[in-house]
Amino acid sequence: MAEFYSNSIFWVETDKVRPNPYQPRREFEEGPLRDLSESIRQYGVMQPLTVSRVEYQKDDGGIAVEYELIAGERRLRASRLAGLAQVPVIIRQGDTPQVKLELAIIENLQRADLNPVERAHAFMRLASEFKLQHTDIGKKIGRSREYVSNTLRILSLPEEILTALGQGKISEGHTRPLLMLIDRPEEQMVLFKEIMSKKVTVREAERAARNIAVDRARKVPRSADPEIAIFEARLQELLGERVRVEQDVIGGRVTISFMNPDELRSFVEQIHPADNQENMESQEQENSKTPEQDNTNQIVLEEIPVVAPVSQPDDSDLYSISSFSL
Repeated sequence: MAEFYSNSIFWVETDKVRPNPYQPRREFEEGPLRDLSESIRQYGVMQPLTVSRVEYQKDDGGIAVEYELIAGERRLRASRLAGLAQVPVIIRQGDTPQVKLELAIIENLQRADLNPVERAHAFMRLASEFKLQHTDIGKKIGRSREYVSNTLRILSLPEEILTALGQGKISEGHTRPLLMLIDRPEEQMVLFKEIMSKKVTVREAERAARNIAVDRARKVPRSADPEIAIFEARLQELLGERVRVEQDVIGGRVTISFMNPDELRSFVEQIHPADNQENMESQEQENSKTPEQDNTNQIVLEEIPVVAPVSQPDDSDLYSISSFSL
């Protein structure tokens, strides 16, 4: 009988097929679902759904039958949207909950239907509920143990990042640099917001994460100077969180990290917008001169802005900027 069920296609009422409780997929895009529904309305369901037969006792003591979906939820949803009364199914017998979950995962992976977060949660269920090792999970889906382990690491990211990843606002590649900062949550969220707002590429994000990690590893603990802390806070308010003021035994340094030339240009414009515009216009005029027009032997260096510290901190003016030329 089991072989008969497995090799035969049956037509069952659409409303008697209930969703798969082990379905790892949670997001179904409305547009593609409507397209599939229109195709099913015209041509029917081309590939049968896979279900298991479930018997249960009714209140009057009789036996009723339902069908639990194993694979094909997208086709089921589209069929209901198209108004089909019946759908074709293949009935599997004797599948355990673990096998049902495995089949659902494998079908979605083969169709590339799972987003990274759904895939990670599916692997977690196999590992936690059915006690499978990462190597075993990899064998079942045709992937390496490293692939499974790296996928599961995604779940250690904050919920805000996981939501953006599940919605496709950041790519799976962006999770690598974010995971590099897993023990630095503040820097991790700053980098995440940079990726979201400025469309930072994976390579740029990895470079930024490495720089943050190296900077923190090399940074020597120092006693907190309230005056320096005030200056750092004001600079961060002006230019952003990636400004660091470090004090040495003699003197110190101000470090501004940037992702790309556009961001650096933005910093310069915020510090001294008028001079920056004049310098850019002057440079454009200088570049436009022909060799015949530029008949001077004078060597001119562009003006270099210098930050001069103020002896007393003032709320209205953190620093003054002077210029000199050689």
